[in-house]
Amino acid sequence: MPAKKILMLTGEFTEEYEIFVYQQAMEAVGHTVHVVCPDKNAGDVIKTSLHDFEGDQTYTEKLGHYALINKTFADAEKQLDQY
Repeated sequence: MPAKKILMLTGEFTEEYEIFVYQQAMEAVGHTVHVVCPDKNAGDVIKTSLHDFEGDQTYTEKLGHYALINKTFADAEKQLDQY
């Protein structure tokens, strides 16, 4: 499969696994993943969240790891035909 460019749109407190698992899996097979977030620049980070079922009944939300934004939203918007 030829390598592809993938554009991932995200925001503060996105579920951690939705960013990291997908991004790492796609990069592991040779694709490039550009992670963008409105009002953030390349090099900025966003907070992620982790949901846990500690006592069940409902879930808790905890601060996850910081995710790196590696492309500016405006720059990606100019190149949408490449994704």
